Amino acid sequence: MQAVCVGSRSAYQRLVKRYLKSISHYAYRLLGNQKDTEDITQEVFLRLWTNAQKWNTEKSKLTTWLHRITHNLCIDYLRKHGRMQTQDSFDDEAADSPSTSEESNEETNDKTKLLREALSALPENQRSALSLCHYQGFSNKEAAAIMNISVKALESAIARAKRSLREKLTTNI
Repeated sequence: MQAVCVGSRSAYQRLVKRYLKSISHYAYRLLGNQKDTEDITQEVFLRLWTNAQKWNTEKSKLTTWLHRITHNLCIDYLRKHGRMQTQDSFDDEAADSPSTSEESNEETNDKTKLLREALSALPENQRSALSLCHYQGFSNKEAAAIMNISVKALESAIARAKRSLREKLTTNI
């Protein structure tokens, strides 16, 4: 980050390469479509380049700071443009899944679609809390810092999200 602060493009490129997948997957889980995800992800890394000197190593880890920027941009976008729009899959996630028999693939796709629909129906704070802790691997403390809420509020949002998902998925299966 010190190198990025003084304008090192190679250091910046290494950071982008290191965090691109994590940031884009988080944005996708909040926004639900690839076009908006790409726009937000690009803006996150533009802000990394232009605001590198604002990152405080004593306040947060770099990944927490980048996810906080992503979170704020996604929430602003959702408030401005309304609910998330879902598409069938994020290209990288589809490529990462192992191929199996066509029948079990179809069943998996149906379950994935149901899960995606249930996630998209969650309020943005629950979707974000669940995504940060479950998919992105942040601790409750880190996720709460990214969302700018207390740990108790985060835990409550996760519990409500899990309850809603359980109810929605058990009625659809």
